Amino acid sequence: MGKMLVKVSMMGYAPLTATIDLTETTKRDFYLSESVTEMHDVVVTGTSKATALKRSPVPTTLVGRQYLRDHAFGNAIDALSTVPGISTIGTGPNISKPVIRGLGGSRVLTLFDGVRQEGQQWGAEHGVEVDQFLIDRIEVVKGPASLMYGSDALAGVVNLLPAPPVAPGVAKGSALAMYDSNNRAWASSVNMDGNNGHMVYGGRASAKTAVDFRNRYDGLVYGTKYREADLNGYLGVHRDWGYARADLSIHDNLQEVPDGSRDSLTRSFIYPVNDEGTKWAAATDASMDSYAIDGLHQHIQYYRAYGTGSLGVGGGRLAAKLGYSRSVRREFNHPDHIDIPGLYLILDTWPFDLKYHFMEKRGWEATAGLNGMFQRNDASKGTELLLPNYSELDFGPFLHAKRTLGNVDISGGLRYDARDFRSEAMYTRRDATTGFDVTDQASGNDTAATQRFEAFSQRYGGFSGSAGVAWSVDDQWTLKANIGRGYRAPNAAEATAAGIHPGAGYAQLGDADLKPEANLQEDLGLFYNGSHVNASVELFNNRVDNFIYNAVVQSIHGGDSLMEQDGARLQVFKFRQTTARLYGGEASVDIHPHPLDHLHFRNTVSLVLAQNEGGSTAPVTDSTRYLPMVPPLHFSSELRYDIPKRSGRFTNLFAKIGVQVHAAQHRFWAAGGTETATPGYTLLDAGFGADLLNKQGRTVMTLTVLGTNLADIGFQSNMDRLKYMDNHPVNSTGRSGIYGMGRNITVKLLVPFNLARKKPAAD
Repeated sequence: MGKMLVKVSMMGYAPLTATIDLTETTKRDFYLSESVTEMHDVVVTGTSKATALKRSPVPTTLVGRQYLRDHAFGNAIDALSTVPGISTIGTGPNISKPVIRGLGGSRVLTLFDGVRQEGQQWGAEHGVEVDQFLIDRIEVVKGPASLMYGSDALAGVVNLLPAPPVAPGVAKGSALAMYDSNNRAWASSVNMDGNNGHMVYGGRASAKTAVDFRNRYDGLVYGTKYREADLNGYLGVHRDWGYARADLSIHDNLQEVPDGSRDSLTRSFIYPVNDEGTKWAAATDASMDSYAIDGLHQHIQYYRAYGTGSLGVGGGRLAAKLGYSRSVRREFNHPDHIDIPGLYLILDTWPFDLKYHFMEKRGWEATAGLNGMFQRNDASKGTELLLPNYSELDFGPFLHAKRTLGNVDISGGLRYDARDFRSEAMYTRRDATTGFDVTDQASGNDTAATQRFEAFSQRYGGFSGSAGVAWSVDDQWTLKANIGRGYRAPNAAEATAAGIHPGAGYAQLGDADLKPEANLQEDLGLFYNGSHVNASVELFNNRVDNFIYNAVVQSIHGGDSLMEQDGARLQVFKFRQTTARLYGGEASVDIHPHPLDHLHFRNTVSLVLAQNEGGSTAPVTDSTRYLPMVPPLHFSSELRYDIPKRSGRFTNLFAKIGVQVHAAQHRFWAAGGTETATPGYTLLDAGFGADLLNKQGRTVMTLTVLGTNLADIGFQSNMDRLKYMDNHPVNSTGRSGIYGMGRNITVKLLVPFNLARKKPAAD
C-alpha cells in the first residue's frame, strides 16, 4: 500500500496530519490538543496527491464544512464571494461564475470532485450546474494550475468536493430545509450515506425555488426567479487492492434572466409580448411575487456520470477518473412561439484523467499523468445561431515531483497541452410557418439557404509548468514561494461566435486568428499560526500575453456598431487581444486572545490591480488602460464567539457579526461605455446557530439563522451584470441599472438521522 497522509480531526481540537508507511506501521495512536484554530488542513487540488496545506507551495485556499454551514449563499459559487482573492460575476441570485485574482470565465477551471465541469461556461450569464447542498468543502488554487489540469486553468482551479465516505459500519443521513426572506426562496435536501466495510453507497435529492428578489430602489426585480431540482447517487467498493467508485447526477434548472427593460415614464419593468418587439407589458407585483416561471426563461439540464479508481501497480499506484457529461441549454425568447427556443445547445463531454504515482525513491515522490477531454457541441436546433457545431479534443501529458528536505518542501513539474478544434459549415433557411431561420443541410449552390458559418479547424499547443518551495521555519512560521506558467487555448465562442446571444443581450463576434494565452505568475506568501493569532500575507504578480477580451465594435461612421433584432438595437462585441498585467495580494489576521480563546476577531483584505499594457493591435487609451471586470479593494471583518462544548441541551453554539466593505472602483474598462465607475458600499451581516441534543446527547437538529445586508443598503457591485441592465437609465439615485439584493434573513434547519451503526464486514 505504501505511504498515506492521514488527517485526524475533532471539534474543539487542533487537527493532526501525519504520513504513515503502511508497510511498517499497523497501529498508531494520535493525541489531539485543545485548539480553536485549524493549522493542518489537507488539500488534494493542485498537487499530485493529498498534501498538508501548510507544506504545499501552490497558493491554495480551503473553504471548509463549517464555513459553508455558517454563511448564507444562493449557489455553490456564491460561497466564495467573501473569500480573499476570490470574487464572483453574477446575474441574479442563482447565477454566479468564479473570478480568481481578477481573472474569470474560461481562465478558471471548475471541477466537481476533480472532474471537469463543462457547461457552456463561455457565457456571461451561464452559471455552474451543481447542487450546492452536495458540496462539503471547496478548494481553490490561486494561480496557474495548468500543470495538473491543462488548458482553462490559467487563472486557477475551483474544485467543488462532496463529503468523504462515512466510517465503516455506519449508515446515516440528514434532511435539510432552508428559507430566504427576501425572495421567499425555499430549499430542501435529503441525503443518505452508508459503508459496510467493503462497499460505500449513498445519494442526495435537492430542490429549491424562489420568486423575484427585491431591493430598496427597484422593488421586485423582474426576471430573477428560478426553480431547480438535483439528484445524485454513488456506489463504490474498497479492497486491499484499491478502490473503485461510480457517481451519477442530474441537474434541472428553470431560470429567468433579467434584461432591465423598463417603461420610460414609470420605470416599471416590462417584457415583450410579441416576437417583433413592438408590444410590451408591465410586470405586475403579483406576477413577480409568484413562483410561476415566466415563458421567457432558460432551461438548463446537466447530466453527469463518472468513475474513479485506484490500483496498486508495480510498487506504485495507478489512479484514473473517466467521465461523461451532457449539458442541454435552451433559452426561450420568442413570446409568440413560447415553446421554440432561440438558443439551443447540446454539449457532450468525455473527460479523462490518468495518473501513475511512482514508488518513493530517495525522498522523491513523482507522478506522471495524461488528462484532457473530447467534446462535441450541437448548436443546430435553435432559431438563433451563435456558435457552430464543433468538436474538440484536448490532451496533455505531465510530470510532477516533490520532495521533503527536513522543514523544506519543494515541488514542480512540466506539461504540454494540445487542442484540436474543428467546426462545421452551417446554413440556415427561413421556416415558412414560424418565420424563423432554421439550420439546413444546404450546399453552396442553394440560393434559398444562407451560410452562417464557414468550416474552421485549428490546432493549438503550448507548454506550462511550475516550481515552488514551502519552508516551515518553525511550528508557527511558514514561508512559501512559487512561480508558474499557464496556458489557455481560445474557447469556441472566442474563435467562432457570430450572432445574437439572447441571454446576454448583445451581438457577439469571434476571431478565428486568436492566439493562445500564456501567463507567468510569481507568488510569495508568509503565514503565522500562533496560540492567539493567525495571520498571513500573500503577494502575486501575473503577466498574461495574448490576453483575450471582449470589446465594443466601432461603426465606420463613428459611435458603436449596432445590430437590430425584434425592434431592439443591440451593441456588437468582438474578441480581441492585448498584453495584461495583474498584481496585488491578500492579507488576513485572526485574533483569539487567551483566555477568550473562543472569541475570534477575523479580518481580511484583498486587492487586485490590473492594467492593459497594449499590443500592436490594441493601443492603450484613457478608456482602455485597465482591464474589464476586475474587483475593487475588498475588506472583511467579523467578530465571532464559539462555544463548542455542551451547554445544557445545546452544543456548537456560535454568534457572529461582521461587515463586508467594497471600495469604489475607478479603474474600469470605459471604452464604448462597457463599464462605468462604481461607488463603494458596506454591507452588515450577522448570524447565530447551535446543535440541539436529546437526553442521550445525540444531535437531533442544527439550527442556523443568518442575516445579510441587514441595513438594507442599495448597492451595485461592479462584478454584477445587473448593474448594466437598464434601457432607461434615470432613477432617484443618479445611477442606472439594477441594484443588488436587499435585506435577507436565511434560516437553515438540518435534522440528522442514523440508519445503522454496526460492526463492518470482515475482510
